[in-house]
Amino acid sequence: MNIQQAATASGLTVKTVRYYDDIGIMKADRRANGYRDYSAESVHKLAFLQRARSLGFSVDDCRQLMSLYDDKDRASADVKALAQIRIDDINRKLAELNSLKLTLTSLVTACKGDDRPDCPILEDLAGGHQ
Repeated sequence: MNIQQAATASGLTVKTVRYYDDIGIMKADRRANGYRDYSAESVHKLAFLQRARSLGFSVDDCRQLMSLYDDKDRASADVKALAQIRIDDINRKLAELNSLKLTLTSLVTACKGDDRPDCPILEDLAGGHQ
């Protein structure tokens, strides 16, 4: 199938499918006229990449996951280790977001929100110098 059909079937954009081909993570076969040609297996792998990316795996992680997927002698521990690293990254980001939320909540609470120019939010953003 052509690139548009493969993109639609896998839930990706044509641009993304082309990008994956350009970086070698998912090489398409080529027709005699030079156009990309995708098999059902290729579309399945593209959908695999789409799902992995939707779970937050980086392109490099996806390259590793695809390699592990293709390796029938792989150890599931290798796959689990990649997923655990991703969970650790998510937990770090959640902690950062919670810290941001607490800081902003504190600033919003401190701001009277009236018609006066005093604003602790702006003072904090300015580094305490206003």
